Amino acid sequence: MKFRSKHAVLSLFVAAALGGVVLAEDAAAQSRGSKKSQGAEQLYPQATRKEPATTSSRKAGKNLQKMLDAFNEEDYAQARSLADQILATEGTNDYDRALAAQVAAQAAYSEDDSAAAKAYLEQVLQYNGLDNNGHYQSMLMLAQLHLADDEVDQGLAVLDRYLSETQSSKPQDLVLKGQALYQAERYQEAIPVLKQAVESPEARDNWVQLLMACYVESGQHGEAIALAERLAAKNPGDKKAQTNLATVYAQAERMDKAAEVLEKLRAAGQLSEEREYRQLYVTYANMEGREKDVIAVINEGLQKGLLKPDYQTYLALAQSYYYSEQIPQAIENWQKAAPLSKDGETYLNLARVLYQEGRVPEAKQAAQQALAKGVRKPEDARKIINLK
Repeated sequence: MKFRSKHAVLSLFVAAALGGVVLAEDAAAQSRGSKKSQGAEQLYPQATRKEPATTSSRKAGKNLQKMLDAFNEEDYAQARSLADQILATEGTNDYDRALAAQVAAQAAYSEDDSAAAKAYLEQVLQYNGLDNNGHYQSMLMLAQLHLADDEVDQGLAVLDRYLSETQSSKPQDLVLKGQALYQAERYQEAIPVLKQAVESPEARDNWVQLLMACYVESGQHGEAIALAERLAAKNPGDKKAQTNLATVYAQAERMDKAAEVLEKLRAAGQLSEEREYRQLYVTYANMEGREKDVIAVINEGLQKGLLKPDYQTYLALAQSYYYSEQIPQAIENWQKAAPLSKDGETYLNLARVLYQEGRVPEAKQAAQQALAKGVRKPEDARKIINLK
């Protein structure tokens, strides 16, 4: 888990809101005031908005039903076409238009047309004709679509309106606000919102991870570690929870603790991905006197086919061999790393080591290759090339 990227924490957009906005009941039933509609669960009992009468007009009733039927049959193009007709028809009321816009928004979203979905949802709110369930679910969907499109300011504005008018303290809504603030890099503001959600009985592990990320980004490493330890203790068999704990330790510069966590996973045979082996050897590379551990981890990863024989891997091996005074192995790995480098600096370092070892002809050749690939100080390479 790389907390430095705001996209690293998995998306916490509530799937139910994006994929299942509460659509109004069957249009004909609505016009009759059906018992089913009257008995529907009130999702926002504390909302400040006064619900309008949710009845369709005679002018739009038949087309509303056709639109809903098309939507339920997943004929989204037809549903949108009928919705557009209703929106353009003279004599329809605010309920007709709001319902048409809501269905069109869902159809557009199902067709991956986010821009159209947002425009339709704006119309839902403008016409203000749905019951509170439909109205505020549409508002929530609009906020989420803005956030999903990285329109963070717009998303937060709609979300704040939603929370203010509904007076919602649902943990899922609080997490969405925390996610939005995290996207906006307003970590300190996100923390109290997320803490409230995490303290609820419905709290999920990924909510805790998001709060942990906010602590890390705001430099509160002690709080991040406490949360990571709590999550790891709760899920001792969850590799992700353990590697996240190691990451938080490393970001707090507690490399010994990070290595301890990762070594337990390694001993249990649970390191099964390249990034995990890389995380362990990089952790050792940032610790004094642990070059032999870097070498052991990299060689094991290479033997298992989990680590790629790439520039970074060979360079880490070369440096670790060099500082543990295993010079022939260091040279061998620098020779593998240098051709993979984007410039000639690695060839130049190789040339210096070869010269120190008295291997002057090889040193000159490496210096020549360094010049050919480009180095910051060409004169250093030329000094080696011109050795007598």
